Amino acid sequence: MRATRGAARAYILTAAVVALSCVLPALGTGAGIPWATVGLLTGLYLVCELPGRCPFFGNSVPIGAGSFFPLLLAAAFLLPPAAAALVAIPGSLVGPVEAPPATARRVWRTAQLAVTVWAASSVHGLLGGAAALGGTGTGPDRLPDLPYALLPACAAALVFSLVLTALDGSILVAAERLPVRRAWSGLLSRSLGPHLVHGLAGLMMAVLWRGPYGPLSALIVLLPMYISCWVFTQYHREHAAHRATIRALVQAVDIKDTYTRGHSERVGQASVLIARELGMDQGRLEVLRFAGTLHDVGKLGVPTRVLRKDGPLTPQERRVIELHPEFGHEIVRGIGFLGEARAAILHHHERLDGSGYPYGLSGREIPEFARVVAVADAFDAMTSTRSYRRGRPVPAALEELERCAGTQFDPQMVRALVRAVDRHGWSAATVVTADEAIRRPRREGTTGRGAGAVRGRPGPPDGSGTPGLQTSADRRR
Repeated sequence: MRATRGAARAYILTAAVVALSCVLPALGTGAGIPWATVGLLTGLYLVCELPGRCPFFGNSVPIGAGSFFPLLLAAAFLLPPAAAALVAIPGSLVGPVEAPPATARRVWRTAQLAVTVWAASSVHGLLGGAAALGGTGTGPDRLPDLPYALLPACAAALVFSLVLTALDGSILVAAERLPVRRAWSGLLSRSLGPHLVHGLAGLMMAVLWRGPYGPLSALIVLLPMYISCWVFTQYHREHAAHRATIRALVQAVDIKDTYTRGHSERVGQASVLIARELGMDQGRLEVLRFAGTLHDVGKLGVPTRVLRKDGPLTPQERRVIELHPEFGHEIVRGIGFLGEARAAILHHHERLDGSGYPYGLSGREIPEFARVVAVADAFDAMTSTRSYRRGRPVPAALEELERCAGTQFDPQMVRALVRAVDRHGWSAATVVTADEAIRRPRREGTTGRGAGAVRGRPGPPDGSGTPGLQTSADRRR
């Protein structure tokens, strides 16, 4: 929420009133609430949220605010709806807030979670979940009624996900004035799986809580669950930071070299297509995508007047352009997560016959990632329509790559690209100069299958701008 608008304030106030009505029955006399269980679960949830307010943890808090859902779902399984809603309130109120207005965000988060937990607990109770947790025995011998106990638990987790995502989308509509379809787009699909997993973890905790050893056994389970949440969150934060770094560098290149805007992302995509045909493992695929996306980052070190020149390049300008792989390697050499991608950025203009640059490597001396990116780079350069020339049809570009295989390109990589395009197709792009607006990518292709979705074998070349004999503008790619 950039600001708490009138509609947002009214919506938050309404949600707070609804949450209050959910918890009031627990505060009445004769409600029969197990206050010891409520107090212990509330305290645990509060402890889980407090690290976010502690400067010692910084940005490495185990979980995001209000997101340790296994504990909330365990409360929904163990307690009546009103008491379960109470568990979420203290922790939500003290949790960290990422942006102002802090008070409005805390009130909203508290109301949202209280209503969500109340709904999940209600469904769990309606389906006989409380009885299923106790099973048919009595006293210390009672056992959960499995597998039936899974039904109310999964139903409660489903309702938890539905209510939470519904409220998430509605506050975006009220506070950010997003269109309804955009506000809810993808929310449920992204959250349903994790929430069902959280529900099963909460069920395990509830079963142990109700078992012979009581809360102590459940608390022992809580620590590894919390640590697993921390590891999972740290991984995603690190991965998001990696993507943000890549995105910032690519945007800087696109701003400087408007002739090839969007080229970097497409080279990354084509590199992954090749790698999948080669059977590379998933970890290397991600690094190779980074390599393809950042292959031209060295253009940040090339004068803009050279990159945007509309005529042939002078020999001196050509030498400056040919320094961009080394510039790129210097830019990224300190970024540890790039791994093999750094070598691809440095060597993607080497040729198999040793006539490339910057070091004239040949054959297997050229790193594998560099040989993949070289093919992907040339393929997108040939098939993309730019302001100074039309792109080739996809079949003609593939045939030209095959013609240059063994001299300029690794034949294995070329064959892999041909198979990938035959299997998945390829959408070529239209790119224009900075003086024109970016147009929607147009599809190029032949074979009668629809433009840009070529899956057949390549047809005859069109004779323009081959990888082996390119125009000066083409070789700025």
